[in-house]
Amino acid sequence: MIIRCVVLVLVLFLSASAAFAQQRLKRLLQTENDSAYIEDHTEDLTVRVFGSRKYTYYDIVDKRLKEEVLYRPNTSNNIGFGFNYKFIGINIGFKLPFINNDDDQYGKTKYLDLQSHLYLRKLVIDFYGQYYKGYYLANRRFNSQALSLRPDMYNTDLGLNVQYIFNDKKFSYRAAYLQNEYQKKSAGSFIVGGEVFAWKMKGDSALIPSNLGIEGFFDNEPFHRTSSVSMAANVGYAHTFVIKKYFFVTASLTGSAGVNQTVLNYLDGRNKRREFGWQLNNTVRFSAGYNSSKYFAGIHYVDMVTRSESPVNRTYQTFGTGNFRVSVARRFALKKPLF
Repeated sequence: MIIRCVVLVLVLFLSASAAFAQQRLKRLLQTENDSAYIEDHTEDLTVRVFGSRKYTYYDIVDKRLKEEVLYRPNTSNNIGFGFNYKFIGINIGFKLPFINNDDDQYGKTKYLDLQSHLYLRKLVIDFYGQYYKGYYLANRRFNSQALSLRPDMYNTDLGLNVQYIFNDKKFSYRAAYLQNEYQKKSAGSFIVGGEVFAWKMKGDSALIPSNLGIEGFFDNEPFHRTSSVSMAANVGYAHTFVIKKYFFVTASLTGSAGVNQTVLNYLDGRNKRREFGWQLNNTVRFSAGYNSSKYFAGIHYVDMVTRSESPVNRTYQTFGTGNFRVSVARRFALKKPLF
């Protein structure tokens, strides 16, 4: 009987704690826009056409020699259409082969890029899930095709970044990036959050070519696989400048600091090198264009960079990814809600 009473009290306590936490979270995320600053169009149907380019990049940096090796994939330009209604947003893009990079010069890249940016009123959530196979050396001095093309190289990565917007009543990311709000006056906000990221880069041979021509670069380490897992906290600021009521510029920058574990693997049988180090990341967002109660036309850009210390002294590796888009949108007021 006593045990039953204790269990019942414990269940009631946990239920009450969960309900209290849910109410606190609801109050934390609940917002009411200041109508003098933000015009809400989430109940309208927002339809858009867009052109976009997603990308990623991988850099190996030797600070002692002040040298770097830059790898890039040959990604494509896309055109598409999409819509937003209430909490639903869908975009569908198609490759445009006649305006994309020359495969003979840059090689072929196969990729699946699932990066997504969710803009809530009080939160920004960035998700990264990518696979790219086929890179080339982007340093201008490496103009030998035999040296520069790396069809064997591929990466996988998975990441999540969550940030809290303090001044959500007057500042709107959604106006610039989702086009379902219209910010009428200039305003900004501090933002804070946290992020986790894991990436891997692998090739059939050493990622630093033996005939690179930079003596002692990265201590001549012939690693063919490298990976990094990191956690970091971030802080930043975002601001929208409204010019003559309808033209706008939105810019934000966040910096992150944390820790990572980086691993180097070798084909020659030697033991892999593993080390914990400092992690420095940053995320840049930029958008500019025209916005009104019905129409939107503008550009928007997101770039995320991770900088991971490596097991080799005075070196680090950079892995980055992002998306550039041009959008034209029209909002339609509905006589009856769709659902």
